[in-house]
Amino acid sequence: MPHAEHHFIHRANWLRAAVLGANDGIISTASLLVGVANAGVSDNALVATGIAATLAGALSMAAGEYVSVSSQADTEKADLAREKQALREDRASETEELADIYRARGLDHQLADQVAEQLMAHNALEAHARDELGISHVTNTNPLQAAWSSAGAFSLGSLLPLATAYLAADSTAWWIASASLLALVLLGLISARAGGANLFRATARVVLWGTFAMAATGLAGSLLAAAGLPV
Repeated sequence: MPHAEHHFIHRANWLRAAVLGANDGIISTASLLVGVANAGVSDNALVATGIAATLAGALSMAAGEYVSVSSQADTEKADLAREKQALREDRASETEELADIYRARGLDHQLADQVAEQLMAHNALEAHARDELGISHVTNTNPLQAAWSSAGAFSLGSLLPLATAYLAADSTAWWIASASLLALVLLGLISARAGGANLFRATARVVLWGTFAMAATGLAGSLLAAAGLPV
């Protein structure tokens, strides 16, 4: 029976976008609400701020992911086009280049030549894309997938601090911060589980950054209130 291993790299593109979106949704929305709550605004103004932050953040994440991933995809397409041209113009040199890559990885001279020739005969562009450029079907970028993953995850992440701001009657900032830190713990555990990563490290880094962000904005809001500035 063939040995089948379960890997997680095929999830890298959408998982990265989803974790980034959810993390940003929780931290940015919660930090903004904690700061505004400490500044002493009304409950209605606090909820309105949260709704605006959710919409603006989701659209910003979608646009940012689409633009950045599209730029990466454009670079990959340009490199593949150059590689196609090189294969048409000087196939022998490209075959030798591929063999050099395999020799550098530990194959002996003769075997590297044989592997390069066989892969060139099978699919020359695929071999060069994978072994020379580091591009494969696993790592190919998808701008729309990244955009939707980030926007949807941001919206879901921001719902908890927004709902907490709506429901909390007293000590609003404290409740928002507590609920958001709990959400960050869950996000760290889920993302680590989905990506096969260390549970403690994945959870600790999102919680630490979230705590820092909320503490900073909470302090800023308190300083604004203490200074008597209108909010």
